[in-house]
Amino acid sequence: MQSRSQSSSSELDSIFGIGIDFGTSNSAAAVFDGQQVMLVNLAQHSAIMPSANYVDRDFVTSTGQRAIDDYIKGNQGRKVELSVEVLGEARTSAGSGDGPAGEGETSKVYGQAFNDSGLPGRLFRGTKRLLGNSDSGRTMVFDRAFRLVALVTPILVGIRKALQHRLEDVTHACIGHPVNFEGLEQGRNDIALERLSESYTYAGITRQTFCPEPTAAAISYLFNHPENEGQRVLTVDFGGGTLDFSILSRTGDSFRVEATHGIALGGDKIDQTIFRELVFPLLGKGERWSRVVDGAEIDTLFPFGDFEDLLINWPVSYMLNQNKYTAPVMQRMVEPDEAATKFKRLYDLIKQNYSYQIFEAIKTFKAELSSQDSAVLDIPEIDIEVSLERWEFEVMISDLLFQLEQAITMILNKVGLQASDIDLVLRTGGSSLIPAVKDILDNQFAGKVVEHDPFTSVAAGLAIADYFGYGLERPT
Repeated sequence: MQSRSQSSSSELDSIFGIGIDFGTSNSAAAVFDGQQVMLVNLAQHSAIMPSANYVDRDFVTSTGQRAIDDYIKGNQGRKVELSVEVLGEARTSAGSGDGPAGEGETSKVYGQAFNDSGLPGRLFRGTKRLLGNSDSGRTMVFDRAFRLVALVTPILVGIRKALQHRLEDVTHACIGHPVNFEGLEQGRNDIALERLSESYTYAGITRQTFCPEPTAAAISYLFNHPENEGQRVLTVDFGGGTLDFSILSRTGDSFRVEATHGIALGGDKIDQTIFRELVFPLLGKGERWSRVVDGAEIDTLFPFGDFEDLLINWPVSYMLNQNKYTAPVMQRMVEPDEAATKFKRLYDLIKQNYSYQIFEAIKTFKAELSSQDSAVLDIPEIDIEVSLERWEFEVMISDLLFQLEQAITMILNKVGLQASDIDLVLRTGGSSLIPAVKDILDNQFAGKVVEHDPFTSVAAGLAIADYFGYGLERPT
């Protein structure tokens, strides 16, 4: 990559570099003045902001933690009432088939019953995952069709406003992106970057360059460590939504990206695995259900599978508060057995929309397992306390750890390298703090692994890249 002095981007009129890391779960931004990186508070007293957007019925938008708080407040204890959708009207003639048409009558054409008439607002989290999917062009928000770009833009507007508290000129930035956006569609990266560029433009950031997130993380480290002259650096960026890699060779003030690789594996999947393995059994999964149907007693497994997807996707878990879900839970929780307590928990979770609180408890639990040999998953809202040893957790996520090992092999094979050819390994991203992840890297690259600012390294590197002109322009 070229430096600012070698590139036409030297024509930038700002003496500051700006970097924006819009992430799947969280976002961060930074400013660089040529000497020092300054993180920007996107939330109150925090440089990290949830990548969330909430749109209420008046189409008023809130972002970040406030968006999540608005969503929770609006859905706790609310019963979902679905109504049928009117697709249109069909006019039929009242006259005879061989005579003139008489007075006609109009009948409405109905669609599937799915409209939630009492929904106070829509929460959008993880929209970055959809950017590369050409089928996700528009989403209905109440009676309006929103392009995906329009759902991302308010988050970026909020980030730009936070930057404006520090700088006057916030019309340019280096923008981070995963090596590969999620999905299987060919050309998804181009689709996603076009949408991302359009969103930033609407947010007022019109001069844009782009940089892969693991490359940005490496830039921020190498800038502060000039002693790593002539080294080949592998960056492992294990974030909330994706697992990304880059291999860089550094010579003097310039560097060359030898290879990049990325897969759709992140901390969100680990959190969902914990939910499935530890919490589901305490909510009734695997329990039997006896009831009388048409005079005959029937005994089956409780249909817990109908609840699972909505439970582990907390932005839509409020949909469980419908009669078709709550009725069987209520029937089961009054049976005189020990399992009734589990279904009472499930009922409370549904009625009070506690899925978000459960995931927050899981994140705390996961962080404790990173520093302790055991931890307790404490969810007071539904009276759950589960102790787990770290080794048990590692067995639980063994399939995900295997995917990490495969991905390391893949990027080395891309350029015909062995682990011994790597001089330095940078470990960044929140999921890189998991001890089992550290062990995998330490075993393959003994004595070469360095932890690098897990939550802010990308934003810092993007700001440096913007200042020196390392980013790449996208075609318009």
